[in-house]
Amino acid sequence: MFIKPLLFTALTFTALSEAIPLLPRTTYTGDVTYYTPGLGACGLVNTSAQLVAAIGHIAFDSYPGATANPNTNPICGKKVTASYGGHSVTVEIVDRCVGCAGEYDLDLSSTAFSELAPLSVGRLTGVTWEYVA
Repeated sequence: MFIKPLLFTALTFTALSEAIPLLPRTTYTGDVTYYTPGLGACGLVNTSAQLVAAIGHIAFDSYPGATANPNTNPICGKKVTASYGGHSVTVEIVDRCVGCAGEYDLDLSSTAFSELAPLSVGRLTGVTWEYVA
């Protein structure tokens, strides 16, 4: 009695797992600096004590679903994990970095930046980051 539903369920999950391939994570590389957050493009007020970031204006503006109103950009609230020199930090995207030259550059709050390197370094090159699922 329970064998048929169990077998059906097992076969269904097996078929689905074979039909839906897992996409590899995309890793981005860019420069990272730090800034003093305030009222960001996402419409939120943040502080340097928070683990937040501004993403390069090119990536911000071209994110799927972006419109003329930056407050409604779907990138807002996304989390990314940035890694450098064996250290990593997960931050929330809350702003658009107008001064970022590279598409995948990030400006981190000072608290977030200090998780990767001392603030005295100022700019990190070759930082890798990826969106957190």
